[in-house]
Amino acid sequence: MPLPTVLAPAIAYAENGYPVSPVIAHQWGEAEAKLSQRPSGQELLLNGSAPRAGELMRLPELAKVLQDIAEGGRDCFYDGPLAEKIAKFVQSEGGWITTEDLNNHSSTWDEPISTEYRGITCWECPPNGQGLVALIALNILEGFNLAEMGSQSVASYHHMIESVRLAFSDGLRYIADPHAVAVPTDELLSMSYADERRRMIQPDQAMPSVSFGRLLSCQDTVYITCADRDGNACSFINSLFQGFGTGLVVPGTGIALQNRAALFSLDPDHPNALAPNIRPYHTIIPAMATRNDELWLSFGVMGGFQQPQGHVQVLANMLDYNLDPQEALDALRFSVSLDGTGSVALEDGIDPKVIEGLQKQGHPIEVVSGYPRTAFGGGQVIERDPDSGILRGGSEPRKDGCAIGW
Repeated sequence: MPLPTVLAPAIAYAENGYPVSPVIAHQWGEAEAKLSQRPSGQELLLNGSAPRAGELMRLPELAKVLQDIAEGGRDCFYDGPLAEKIAKFVQSEGGWITTEDLNNHSSTWDEPISTEYRGITCWECPPNGQGLVALIALNILEGFNLAEMGSQSVASYHHMIESVRLAFSDGLRYIADPHAVAVPTDELLSMSYADERRRMIQPDQAMPSVSFGRLLSCQDTVYITCADRDGNACSFINSLFQGFGTGLVVPGTGIALQNRAALFSLDPDHPNALAPNIRPYHTIIPAMATRNDELWLSFGVMGGFQQPQGHVQVLANMLDYNLDPQEALDALRFSVSLDGTGSVALEDGIDPKVIEGLQKQGHPIEVVSGYPRTAFGGGQVIERDPDSGILRGGSEPRKDGCAIGW
């Protein structure tokens, strides 16, 4: 489809307005102070405030920019007046982006990485994405019988939590831009390495420490997936990282600038060190899974560093506990903290005996209640039966979303 056709619905929503849903209104409210720090932030507010649930939100400046891109294509964004506006504004805020930087941008076509888990092949984006973390955790878990442990038991939670902790310790050490440094992806995904890491997990005692970096949280991600009758699918994710990214809005455009560079390391000796012309550790990881080379799942879980944790939990729910896509998304989740404390957040509703059992094993537990529980991510899943071609969808209960067939 031509670009004007693709952008037409977004232009119409931005120009004519759309009613804001409850979860989005809640998150918009959390970013109100950030957007209010600059006059141009008012372009993404409604009469000076974040829109409330049910209010009609119009974004006329963004509609104009999208219309210009529809008519002018890629060059309209990376060259010409719009690029000049972006560069001028960033420099006025003390940033370094120039029109030459925008002109020189090029996208890459990357080959996915994968591993086998319970007879399926799970595909993830390669570094600089964190899909490697999900695959390392799955490799470690492959050596444990989660089905025998039982769903949402002390044993299953313990082994998944410890596997995720180990996977993140590797990811935060080695994931960087492979165009700038050598990332040992093959070694990290080898089964011999998984065996070595698995031996570190005790069956009834949490590891006292696993080295994590202190990193930021994320709440500004959108994930969609679609599939057709022939087994073609798209797994797509996009994000500004934190809510509205930097909170800086390019005047007259409605464009909020992302803050992905927050994920660089400031240690000059780290593989992910801040430097020109490279990409930082990236959290967004759309995924797929195949069975016998046929599409089985197209899926993703939003939520910054919750994403690989969500992938592992959704796959375990479906493969180890035979849940359907919606049940796999509905199931209560854990979230391993990366703040260096080893703490684990659990959703309210988990059996108190399970919480007590994990605490006895040495896991610092925080029970999270209230609504929305966006800290536990937000997923969408399409499952395909390779024999019949029948599709089943599931949509995240913790965020806005829906599963539609037509």
